[in-house]
Amino acid sequence: MAQDRDNVTRGPGAPAVRLVGIRKAFGGVDVLRNVDLVFRQGDIHGIVGENGAGKSTVGKIAGGYYSASDGSLEVFGERPAVWDPVAALSRGVAIMHQELQIVPHLTVAQNVFLGIEHTFGGFLRRNEAARFAAIAHSCGFDLDPDVPAHRLSVADQQKIEIMRAVAREARVVVMDEPTASLTANEIARLHATMRRLRAMGRTVIYVSHFLEDILETCDRITIMRDGAVVRTSDARDETKATLVSGMLGRSAAEVAYPPRPETADRAAPPFLKVVGLSAPGIRDIALQIYPGEIVGLAGLVGSGRTEIARAIFGADRATGGQVFLRGRPYDARSPERSVLRGIAMVPEDRRKQGLTMTQPVRGNMTLLGLSRFVRLGLLRRAPEVAETRRLIGHFGIHPAQVDGDISTYSGGNQQKALIGKWILNDPDVVILDEPTRGVDLGARRRIHDAVTELARAGKAVLVISSDIDEVLGLSHRAYLVRRGRIAGEVRPDHTDKDRVLRHLFQTEDTSDAERETA
Repeated sequence: MAQDRDNVTRGPGAPAVRLVGIRKAFGGVDVLRNVDLVFRQGDIHGIVGENGAGKSTVGKIAGGYYSASDGSLEVFGERPAVWDPVAALSRGVAIMHQELQIVPHLTVAQNVFLGIEHTFGGFLRRNEAARFAAIAHSCGFDLDPDVPAHRLSVADQQKIEIMRAVAREARVVVMDEPTASLTANEIARLHATMRRLRAMGRTVIYVSHFLEDILETCDRITIMRDGAVVRTSDARDETKATLVSGMLGRSAAEVAYPPRPETADRAAPPFLKVVGLSAPGIRDIALQIYPGEIVGLAGLVGSGRTEIARAIFGADRATGGQVFLRGRPYDARSPERSVLRGIAMVPEDRRKQGLTMTQPVRGNMTLLGLSRFVRLGLLRRAPEVAETRRLIGHFGIHPAQVDGDISTYSGGNQQKALIGKWILNDPDVVILDEPTRGVDLGARRRIHDAVTELARAGKAVLVISSDIDEVLGLSHRAYLVRRGRIAGEVRPDHTDKDRVLRHLFQTEDTSDAERETA
């Protein structure tokens, strides 16, 4: 009988993790409602949905990071009395978080083996190099084990998370948005690693908003909406259109880029003009943005796009060139002066550079405009709360709680709160660096709408994105950035994605794009 039970609970296709009637609430607000899900052994199981749909919360409950408010969880046929990260690892379940869990000043190898170091008599064994090399080879990654983690790019730090899960020989690996910061080649390697895990009979729970990756890689797909499961199907029975329809309750055709506002009047002087700007990582940058115009910066990772934005905003010190606001020189730039001068900059890393995770939604969204709510040295709570409610409603932030715990919000809702924070003061120039990184289709559309609303209100908008489609879909004009310099200027209505990519990779005559100027 015991042998029969073991065959049922541990054979290929049998349940690895089962969620039954799971409910999860934060601050009295349900984010999961009566979720029933089975993750089978030997499957790559994708979970898709809008930010706020509950997909990451499901992954975190399966991985032991969150405990359910109600319902039950089974792991390989057993119901653990305690379910936390330690208990999960002891039963072979590991989780890779969307927000990296890296110890910056430890080396790559120390991060990978943290907590599972091989020791003898209290001392580390000398076999860590060979152990690391074997894991790196199985993942297809090439990382120096002795480099401190803080020196690595976000993409390489993500690889540490992947290797850490593999090092623990987990039978179930929860991957929460693991490809958000990876290149196409790195994503392909990650997918190959997933397939190797599947071939070994392990289970991968793959939470992602990249629908093409989900369809290409997964065996089964669960669609979630508003904290509930819409359906679970074999991947071969789904398409991108059916996934979008299930996620949003409407067709894919309804999530195209919004119409661009009318082109700005070039008779007016540009709101922002940059001439010969140089700073660490960039040189001789020239660009301009007119009132009501959306201008894009397109370039490969490391091309200098972010450095341009930081030098304009004053976060990085310029070594040459000038910036003009409304035709007047803007010298001695700093973030504080830029805010006062009507420049907003939404940074690419919302958790480390944009939001204060120890403050509630209200504290984040009104931070830059607190002086508006102060009288006689006292903060007037009522108008501050009213303005926060207005922004929450305007962006469709969920949960719609003025004092909600922002650290528990989904990436898309955090991003909408961050953008709301920066537009509170009604700036004239808005710089958005990777405004939709790590957000789902619904949040992405709302952010795109916000970009066009800003331009329609006469603002000058600079959009920086690794997604070439996003740059071409939103912008009136786009500058191409390569090796720290402006390499050309294109009009999206007359330029396709393939041509831009060929130009950025230098596979065509650069003069073609450079002639396509405004």
